[in-house]
Amino acid sequence: MSMTSLEMCAGAGGQARGLELAGFDHAGIVEIDRDCCETIRLNRKEWTVHEEDLTLFDGKGYKGIDLLAGGLPCPPFSIAGKQLGDKDERNLFPAAIRLVDETKPRAIMIENVRGFLGAVFEDYRGFIRGELKKLGYEAHWRLFNASDYGVPQLRPRVIIVALRDDIKDRFEWPTPSPSDAPTVGDTLVDLMAANGWQGAKAWAKRANDVAPTLVGGSKKHGGPDLGPTRARQAWATLGVNGKSIADEAPGPDFVGMPRLTVRMAARIQGFDDAWQFHGRKTASYRQVGNAFPPPVARAVASKLREVMVYRSVYQVAAV
Repeated sequence: MSMTSLEMCAGAGGQARGLELAGFDHAGIVEIDRDCCETIRLNRKEWTVHEEDLTLFDGKGYKGIDLLAGGLPCPPFSIAGKQLGDKDERNLFPAAIRLVDETKPRAIMIENVRGFLGAVFEDYRGFIRGELKKLGYEAHWRLFNASDYGVPQLRPRVIIVALRDDIKDRFEWPTPSPSDAPTVGDTLVDLMAANGWQGAKAWAKRANDVAPTLVGGSKKHGGPDLGPTRARQAWATLGVNGKSIADEAPGPDFVGMPRLTVRMAARIQGFDDAWQFHGRKTASYRQVGNAFPPPVARAVASKLREVMVYRSVYQVAAV
């Protein structure tokens, strides 16, 4: 049964790929960043990409879609920032709520950072819940660790789900995988050995844990690296030099701690190898580091789809 989605702030397509794997057909994609839009076009020429500011996007043409999804900007709620919340000009929750009213989806799925659950935003969470309630939706949120869904990375993220009143009672959050996530070494050993590095297997044994959270940074940030000092220290314990991103895998005689390539970082984020990224190294890595891991998006979206399919079948049977 075909289900349609409209995605806000799609970035490099991590959530879009996860929704696709869960059985959703993308009616439209909204994203302001040129490189990200080119990445999505590169991978899915058939998708309609709106390269524009979400605050100016008119969603009336998408009225009646099944799912409105998106990863709204994180800086307003990030503990690494000033936590200005609704006072931050980058806060796009008002635009998202407007689009809910315009598109009247059956369900909503929004990803954000762990800081969204902070005590300082309790009133704003109540405001969001109240606004969605006025529109006929019941909202819930939960903190997810990507490593619980097969992604070799911690990456704690909040997922907000809101369901229309007629389907709200049947939704269940996905359960974590019973198996441990693969380690960084297991995930990347073949890529590390791609240019004949003789130390790849020994390195993989050392890289025997999941990765810390990848950090993509912003355009104001200088160059590509794996995050602030603490994050780079965590990468060093896995035998990875996090000070920069490499152009290619280590050569046969390489000695020292290897750096990740963009493709390696994409695997750590849960992208399949066929997903390509537009732009030079810095732009590509920034897209990867800011992405929503596709396996996590798939897990939640699959549960939303189950509810919608059940309701649709029930309605047909009732007729």
